[in-house]
Amino acid sequence: MSSKAKKRVVLPTRPAPPTVEQILEDVRGAPPQDPVFTALAPEDPPDPSPRAEDSEIQQEQIYQQSQAYVAMNDRLRLAGDALRQTFDGLRQAGQRLEQDISQATAATS
Repeated sequence: MSSKAKKRVVLPTRPAPPTVEQILEDVRGAPPQDPVFTALAPEDPPDPSPRAEDSEIQQEQIYQQSQAYVAMNDRLRLAGDALRQTFDGLRQAGQRLEQDISQATAATS
């Protein structure tokens, strides 16, 4: 029997989603050690001493990314200009070719 011939199973309707008040009541009633609150909490607080070092490293990484972005932007701009020039050259060559073809066709007629 093909899958088209099988009867379609009708699922029961879904219950209505909880209201905002019900959600807030549920969250307020949950204990602090509930997995919802502890799943994303860091297990050990980070040491405050390496923070300055991490901040400097992060700033250097952001600076390097910014430099790479500016360099890539310049390269893309130059590539766009070159592409525009190539397009214009091809368009002019196409126009000349059409003119040559029309002249050759007129000459043979």
